[in-house]
Amino acid sequence: MAIKVVFIGAGSVGFTRGLIKDVLFVPELRDTHFALHDISERNLGMVAGLIEKDIAANGFPATVSQHLDRRAALDGADYVINCTRIGGLEAFQTDIDIPLKYGVDQCVGDTLCAGGLMYAQRNIPQVLAFLKDTAEVGNVTRTHGVKFLNYANPMAMNTWAALDVFDPATTGVETIGLCHGVEHGWVQIDTALAKSFGDDEFGFEDHAARRRRTQIVCAGINHQTWYTRVIYNGRSITGDELLAAFEAHDELAETEKVRIDVLRRFGCYSTESNGHLSEYLPWYRKRPDEIGRWISLNAWINGETGGYLRVCTEGRNWFETDYPRWLDEAGAPMSQWKRSTEHGSWIIEALETNRPYRGHFNVRNTGVITNLPSDCIVEAPGYVDGAGIQMISGVELPLACAATCQATVDVQRMGKEAALRGDVTLLKQAMLHDPLVGAVCNPEEVWQMADEMLVAQRRWLPNYADDVFAAAEKRLAEGKVKTKAWKGAARLKVKSVDELRAGRDGGVMESDKGKQREQASS
Repeated sequence: MAIKVVFIGAGSVGFTRGLIKDVLFVPELRDTHFALHDISERNLGMVAGLIEKDIAANGFPATVSQHLDRRAALDGADYVINCTRIGGLEAFQTDIDIPLKYGVDQCVGDTLCAGGLMYAQRNIPQVLAFLKDTAEVGNVTRTHGVKFLNYANPMAMNTWAALDVFDPATTGVETIGLCHGVEHGWVQIDTALAKSFGDDEFGFEDHAARRRRTQIVCAGINHQTWYTRVIYNGRSITGDELLAAFEAHDELAETEKVRIDVLRRFGCYSTESNGHLSEYLPWYRKRPDEIGRWISLNAWINGETGGYLRVCTEGRNWFETDYPRWLDEAGAPMSQWKRSTEHGSWIIEALETNRPYRGHFNVRNTGVITNLPSDCIVEAPGYVDGAGIQMISGVELPLACAATCQATVDVQRMGKEAALRGDVTLLKQAMLHDPLVGAVCNPEEVWQMADEMLVAQRRWLPNYADDVFAAAEKRLAEGKVKTKAWKGAARLKVKSVDELRAGRDGGVMESDKGKQREQASS
């Protein structure tokens, strides 16, 4: 019997289309029904048009349905993939711009820091609504229930709240957080070592060849996951050897300055991109005149102020303008498709065919990492087959890596609870304890910044009572803290569609963890 895979937030064209291609790459899954849900009828229709042409051109029996009604889409779901951005680019803009007024310069702002904490306040109520519908109308009586595959950031806080409220044992819905940071850092490690040892550098998509040559052990929390062991051509690589390899690689030495500095001081390389990592720590973005020392502007992911907001805006504009060309180019034969390392399709394949898969998943800790709290969400290695997902337990992080993760876990815990309770004081305390915010702002600045963000995002925060916003507006009217008009240390202009067509170098549809681009013809 064909399975049903539901995409919530299906209007994310590159991501939705790419994951569906990954599923269809598996012969046993080519009769899958894909139910697409989005709140934008126009975006939904455009994405469905591309996917339907891909399916028809290859003669697959797969089917596609479009739904503005979420429960209708979820009815009978076997798998649910959440790739939403609650509040869209309008809310995202405030996540970046308001903290800048208080001196907080973020590259991405969707995982931690002021932007990530506010993103959790918007996302968590909706994640819980998605799960409620799934538990009520999804295919929960299956052997392994319904898998809710969460790709939406902030990954850890979303997944933590989901598992707190919807216990898989009683609801039949299991939430697993998925991210591709481990895979992309793996590419960099293999690339740096290949140059160091005089071997061939593989292309981004040469997954099998790279994995035969380089093996890793990686664990931590989402976006702060650490390669604690690296094996290259059968021998263990020391931290000093890995550091020397990165420093000797001209491109990586230029683009990954924060990661290399952390490797130098911690002895472990981090999964997360230079721009992301720089905003999770208190050391690299706190002084405006020093930010340029740690970043590179040759790609947004390397540290540009508001870089991800810029490329998301460019991608939306390009897609809306060039959709007829994208549709004309859709329908490539299967022989031209390259399956990605996104975990989603591999998990579905393993559960449906019993072919084992090893990946890195965001789950409740419960002993997976021994020196992090048992209830937090960790990202660590696990295996999937027809029996479900089994994690490897007993991992111990180096003390510096664990300390960095622990600081974030404490902020995540407060941010998650603030969203669940609609607790403005807890939200402000989370921001106060955030590593970068705390390095830049004093308590009065944090309190006012949080008030300003709450008021600006009121329409997306049903978990907060009306009197919270009234009180915040009253405090803002008093204006105790002076703010500044600052665009950040390294902000670039949003390119027009014509500029993007001319250069095709703006990072449009670029992943938020690396440089792989999802082009219309892929």
